[in-house]
Amino acid sequence: MRFFKEYKKQILIIIVFFSVIFSLLSIGKSSGIPVISELASVVVTPIQKLSSNTSNFFKDKFKAFTSTSDLTEELDELKAENQRLLNENKRLALYEQENIRLSKLLELSQKYKDYGTTGTTVIGKDPGNYFSTFLIDKGKDDEITSDMVLVSEGGLVGKITEARNSFSKAQSILDTKSSVSAMSLRTGDLGVVKGSYSYSGDGLCIMEYIDSDAEIIAGDEIVTSNLSDIYPPGITIGTVKEVIQGDNELTKKAIIEPQADLKHLDSLLIIKYNKEEAAP
Repeated sequence: MRFFKEYKKQILIIIVFFSVIFSLLSIGKSSGIPVISELASVVVTPIQKLSSNTSNFFKDKFKAFTSTSDLTEELDELKAENQRLLNENKRLALYEQENIRLSKLLELSQKYKDYGTTGTTVIGKDPGNYFSTFLIDKGKDDEITSDMVLVSEGGLVGKITEARNSFSKAQSILDTKSSVSAMSLRTGDLGVVKGSYSYSGDGLCIMEYIDSDAEIIAGDEIVTSNLSDIYPPGITIGTVKEVIQGDNELTKKAIIEPQADLKHLDSLLIIKYNKEEAAP
């Protein structure tokens, strides 16, 4: 249709022209007049050439049109194939990410092989940049209970607060209700790491009840202590950023930067810790 629209005027001229010629030929043959027959012959010869050239012209145009249609069809097929390959690459990338995730969980479980462990995935979170309270995809159906510990590749994340049949609610150490018995790995000084309204918005915790004579300084690694009934001892919590004055002269506080990436939680390890069973 596009071809005929483009050459509509030329086609009409050719049709009229040939109609006149064929009329002359018809008159020449029927009259038998030599002059008219000769004239018709003289006219027809170049017309035949013109007709042949015109025919070739339109054949070339039709070939070009057909070639364009074929190219368009091939292009559409190539686009479809390209999209299929892109989708396949995306699927392969997801499989690769899943393999990496499982490998990290396996490696992490070896670190806590003295305890019962199982992997889980975060499926929801509270609003905000950092994970304070969130949901995981394991629950009672997977023998998960409250107070089980959650860790990531970096260190301590938090604990499970409520187990449902197919999922559980959890809190991170940034939550203001969180409280973890802790100690300085370097000095052994004790304290309690808590979530803080003042610091959690920046992804930080506060360590309170540190003795005023404690030698904790910026850069010290803070780990879970052996005083907790919930958390296994020795799990990395974070690093001291700054030591500040406590609420009284007998204590001081430390601002803690968590080791776990509490801004991008995905795959976690659940530790099924029982202090009585773990005791030698």
